Amino acid sequence: MQPPELLTTGALPPAAERAKTERRALLMEKAQQLEAAFLAEMLTYVGVKPSEGSFSGGQGEEQYTSFLRDAQAKAIVDHGGIGLAENLFKSLVKHDTASN
Repeated sequence: MQPPELLTTGALPPAAERAKTERRALLMEKAQQLEAAFLAEMLTYVGVKPSEGSFSGGQGEEQYTSFLRDAQAKAIVDHGGIGLAENLFKSLVKHDTASN
């Protein structure tokens, strides 16, 4: 899902429009990565905890739990997230001097 700000206006030459669109796509990607990192950190406190007892995964479980949290956070962002990426994107576009 592309935000309206990512769409071009047709007011610039085609090469400049393409560069602006590519720049905004990059900014959206970075905003989504930041939202995923934020969500992964939040899931550290409320999400998957290592198992205890005889069926625990031991050191392997402890080492790979972070990968599960990262994948869950990315899945949340890929399915709409919590709105953080959109707000970050709007702020990045507003303050981006390279595409203005």
